[in-house]
Amino acid sequence: MARSIKIVLDTCALLWWSLDPDKLSQRAKEACDRIEQEKNCLVPSTAIWEIAIKVKNHKLDLGVDIDDYITALKKSDVIRIIPIDEEIWLDSVKLEWEHRDPVDRVVVAIAKKNQAAIITADKKIASFYSSVIW
Repeated sequence: MARSIKIVLDTCALLWWSLDPDKLSQRAKEACDRIEQEKNCLVPSTAIWEIAIKVKNHKLDLGVDIDDYITALKKSDVIRIIPIDEEIWLDSVKLEWEHRDPVDRVVVAIAKKNQAAIITADKKIASFYSSVIW
Protein backbone atom coordinates (compact mmCIF):
# COMPACT_ATOMS: atom_id res chain seq x y z
CA MET A 1 0.00 0.00 0.00
CA ALA A 2 1.28 3.50 -0.87
CA ARG A 3 2.35 5.77 1.95
CA SER A 4 -0.32 8.25 2.93
CA ILE A 5 0.63 11.84 2.25
CA LYS A 6 -1.09 14.81 3.80
CA ILE A 7 -2.96 17.07 1.43
CA VAL A 8 -3.67 20.78 1.75
CA LEU A 9 -6.78 22.16 0.05
CA ASP A 10 -6.69 25.73 -1.14
CA THR A 11 -9.90 27.76 -0.87
CA CYS A 12 -11.29 26.88 -4.30
CA ALA A 13 -10.45 23.20 -3.90
CA LEU A 14 -12.20 23.17 -0.51
CA LEU A 15 -15.32 24.75 -1.99
CA TRP A 16 -15.36 22.44 -4.99
CA TRP A 17 -14.69 19.31 -2.93
CA SER A 18 -17.39 20.16 -0.40
CA LEU A 19 -20.03 21.71 -2.66
CA ASP A 20 -19.39 21.04 -6.35
CA PRO A 21 -16.97 18.13 -6.96
CA ASP A 22 -17.56 18.23 -10.72
CA LYS A 23 -15.39 21.36 -10.84
CA LEU A 24 -12.38 19.34 -9.69
CA SER A 25 -10.01 17.82 -12.22
CA GLN A 26 -9.98 14.03 -12.43
CA ARG A 27 -6.67 13.86 -10.52
CA ALA A 28 -8.02 16.20 -7.83
CA LYS A 29 -11.21 14.10 -7.52
CA GLU A 30 -9.13 10.96 -7.04
CA ALA A 31 -7.00 12.70 -4.40
CA CYS A 32 -10.16 13.89 -2.63
CA ASP A 33 -11.49 10.33 -2.65
CA ARG A 34 -8.23 9.31 -0.93
CA ILE A 35 -8.45 12.05 1.69
CA GLU A 36 -11.94 10.87 2.55
CA GLN A 37 -10.51 7.40 3.17
CA GLU A 38 -7.24 8.44 4.82
CA LYS A 39 -8.57 11.51 6.72
CA ASN A 40 -5.34 13.37 6.00
CA CYS A 41 -6.54 16.76 4.76
CA LEU A 42 -5.38 20.13 6.03
CA VAL A 43 -7.29 23.37 5.43
CA PRO A 44 -5.72 26.73 6.28
CA SER A 45 -8.01 28.87 8.43
CA THR A 46 -7.43 31.60 5.85
CA ALA A 47 -9.69 29.57 3.53
CA ILE A 48 -12.53 30.02 6.02
CA TRP A 49 -11.83 33.76 6.06
CA GLU A 50 -11.82 33.96 2.24
CA ILE A 51 -15.09 32.04 2.00
CA ALA A 52 -16.74 34.26 4.63
CA ILE A 53 -15.66 37.41 2.77
CA LYS A 54 -17.04 36.10 -0.53
CA VAL A 55 -20.34 35.23 1.15
CA LYS A 56 -20.57 38.61 2.87
CA ASN A 57 -19.87 40.44 -0.41
CA HIS A 58 -22.49 38.33 -2.24
CA LYS A 59 -19.84 36.83 -4.54
CA LEU A 60 -20.52 33.30 -3.30
CA ASP A 61 -23.72 31.47 -2.42
CA LEU A 62 -22.95 28.34 -0.43
CA GLY A 63 -26.55 27.15 -0.57
CA VAL A 64 -26.39 26.92 3.23
CA ASP A 65 -25.78 29.41 6.01
CA ILE A 66 -22.06 30.23 6.39
CA ASP A 67 -22.10 29.30 10.08
CA ASP A 68 -23.65 25.91 9.29
CA TYR A 69 -21.06 25.31 6.56
CA ILE A 70 -18.16 26.11 8.91
CA THR A 71 -19.67 24.01 11.71
CA ALA A 72 -19.92 21.05 9.33
CA LEU A 73 -16.27 21.50 8.31
CA LYS A 74 -15.16 21.67 11.93
CA LYS A 75 -17.08 18.47 12.75
CA SER A 76 -15.55 16.62 9.81
CA ASP A 77 -13.12 13.85 10.62
CA VAL A 78 -11.64 14.18 7.12
CA ILE A 79 -10.13 17.63 7.45
CA ARG A 80 -8.25 19.54 10.07
CA ILE A 81 -8.48 23.33 9.97
CA ILE A 82 -5.03 24.76 10.61
CA PRO A 83 -4.91 28.01 12.59
CA ILE A 84 -2.38 30.45 11.19
CA ASP A 85 0.10 31.32 13.91
CA GLU A 86 3.21 33.48 13.82
CA GLU A 87 5.38 30.51 12.82
CA ILE A 88 3.34 29.88 9.66
CA TRP A 89 3.24 33.61 8.85
CA LEU A 90 7.03 33.80 9.18
CA ASP A 91 7.48 30.61 7.12
CA SER A 92 5.32 32.16 4.41
CA VAL A 93 7.50 35.29 4.35
CA LYS A 94 10.69 33.19 4.13
CA LEU A 95 9.58 31.47 0.92
CA GLU A 96 11.89 32.35 -1.97
CA TRP A 97 8.89 33.26 -4.09
CA GLU A 98 7.96 36.57 -5.67
CA HIS A 99 4.23 35.89 -5.40
CA ARG A 100 2.71 38.45 -3.03
CA ASP A 101 -0.69 36.91 -2.22
CA PRO A 102 -0.45 36.17 1.52
CA VAL A 103 -3.10 33.44 1.41
CA ASP A 104 -1.31 31.54 -1.36
CA ARG A 105 1.95 31.91 0.56
CA VAL A 106 0.29 30.48 3.68
CA VAL A 107 -1.04 27.50 1.71
CA VAL A 108 2.47 26.72 0.47
CA ALA A 109 4.05 27.28 3.91
CA ILE A 110 1.59 24.83 5.49
CA ALA A 111 2.24 22.27 2.76
CA LYS A 112 6.02 22.59 3.15
CA LYS A 113 5.83 22.35 6.94
CA ASN A 114 3.71 19.19 6.72
CA GLN A 115 5.46 17.66 3.68
CA ALA A 116 2.06 17.72 2.01
CA ALA A 117 0.73 17.98 -1.51
CA ILE A 118 -1.62 20.82 -2.44
CA ILE A 119 -4.84 20.43 -4.36
CA THR A 120 -5.18 23.63 -6.36
CA ALA A 121 -5.94 24.88 -9.84
CA ASP A 122 -3.76 27.92 -9.12
CA LYS A 123 -1.01 28.05 -11.74
CA LYS A 124 1.18 30.38 -9.65
CA ILE A 125 1.26 27.86 -6.81
CA ALA A 126 1.84 24.99 -9.23
CA SER A 127 4.77 26.78 -10.87
CA PHE A 128 6.43 27.29 -7.47
CA TYR A 129 5.55 24.21 -5.43
CA SER A 130 6.40 20.87 -6.96
CA SER A 131 3.80 18.71 -5.21
CA VAL A 132 0.55 20.08 -6.65
CA ILE A 133 -2.37 17.91 -7.64
CA TRP A 134 -4.62 19.14 -10.40
